[in-house]
Amino acid sequence: MLSLTDPTRPERCPAPFNMAQYVLSAGAATPDKSALQILRASGAERWSYARLIAAVRGTGQGLLAAGLQPGDRVLMRLGNTVDFPVAYLGAIAAGLVPVPTSTQLTVLEITRISHEIAPALVLGAEGVALPDHPAPVLAQSDLHAMQDLPPCDWHMGSPDRAGYIIYTSGSGGSPRAVVHAHRAVWARRMMWDGWYGLTPDDRMLHAGAFNWTYTLGTGLMDPWAIGATALIPDAGAPLALMLKRFDATLFAGVPGVYRQLLKEGRALDLPRLRHGLSAGEKLPDVTRDAWRAATGREIYEALGMSECSTYISASPARPAPAGVAGYPQEGRKIAILDDAGAPLPRESEGMLAIHRSDPGLMLGYLQDGAPQLPLLGEWFVTGDRGQMAQDGAIAYRGRNDDMMNAGGFRVSPLEVERALASHPAIHDIACAEVSVREGVSVIAAFYTADAPLDEEALQAYAAERLARYKQPRLYRHCDSLPRGANGKLSRRALRDSYQGGGA
Repeated sequence: MLSLTDPTRPERCPAPFNMAQYVLSAGAATPDKSALQILRASGAERWSYARLIAAVRGTGQGLLAAGLQPGDRVLMRLGNTVDFPVAYLGAIAAGLVPVPTSTQLTVLEITRISHEIAPALVLGAEGVALPDHPAPVLAQSDLHAMQDLPPCDWHMGSPDRAGYIIYTSGSGGSPRAVVHAHRAVWARRMMWDGWYGLTPDDRMLHAGAFNWTYTLGTGLMDPWAIGATALIPDAGAPLALMLKRFDATLFAGVPGVYRQLLKEGRALDLPRLRHGLSAGEKLPDVTRDAWRAATGREIYEALGMSECSTYISASPARPAPAGVAGYPQEGRKIAILDDAGAPLPRESEGMLAIHRSDPGLMLGYLQDGAPQLPLLGEWFVTGDRGQMAQDGAIAYRGRNDDMMNAGGFRVSPLEVERALASHPAIHDIACAEVSVREGVSVIAAFYTADAPLDEEALQAYAAERLARYKQPRLYRHCDSLPRGANGKLSRRALRDSYQGGGA
């Protein structure tokens, strides 16, 4: 049997379609229900569905009144406030294309992005780096005032038209603009049973920031699309207390968040919680076991990427056997390929790929102003390696390339190396993800120089050029960097030497 799924084709996305209208349609039927709660130790800021829908449509009206036209791109430079998801959905409601970005990006990084996407407007919060670009900037206070405007009409159209753009680190060393269609949110319905076990009665608490696509999708869009309640803790709010006090039934985070909750080694009393959800990076078995011991609850893991969100997962309905990531979600056509693009026999390790027909797959990477989808035959190759068991379960076997993972964000070593190579004292540099203890890895920079350099000065140099999550946490001076016979740098040898204590 080949490493290939033959799923029932998912229900087609209706047309005409608007992603924001769809996300809020279930809530429109229950206008007084709580859609969003921002959790603080002192209490919660509550938003009903009626208030949320009015704010989204008012924001859409305000953006159109500012002179924007459907199809225009809106660069989002907003912090972790409710203005972020309201502006995101407001832009989509009006037919605009929002581009959410991390507040950690530096001026150099966000300027590079701006020159690629050519935004018609920048939404800027105080204290967040803005691009060196001629697009006008709308202050957050002016954006916030738009929420009280009359509602815009839903901009309906083809579900295949561009809906939003997100950025991901590319293996080539530069962040890549991922263009998603409006239909991408419809495809997320496959996660409701295939990963979450989500119902309209759930209260989903996500520990990430609004500007992260994991939070936007799992923490907000999916609960709202089914009419559930989204819970987002304020920065610094004690998570264990928030989970209990606000009756969270589902909890989503990256493995590092679970480790933080478990660091005191005591039992956690979470009577309403049904289970946890993890994505962004591989969940260590030691973390899963510790969570089970502390809470009596399971964690269901998912494997995904910015280009397609999650597509392989465990779920309450179908738990994953030990050692595997999960099963392809119903409706996904997944394969394990050889180097030529042919499906391998089951139990063989190869390249994990998604069929081009997947409704959640991106339109493509933005190139010369338009999305281009790279394919190997009929397949989009993810860059991950996997192995499919006879029953269809997928085991994750690492990356085809040297991509690093920093707290759930994929980071290209080439991007980090390029930023640090201009340091006047560094002769040669290479970056790799290294394990510092069981279940914890960090980005490390290995460099050659006439003498070891001051680490604080290196950190400051990196901070001027890279977002915090891309900056190395370790710096190691080396006499030379390992290279093969053809002169190609071996990051694997660096990782192995560090793990062996030799770097």
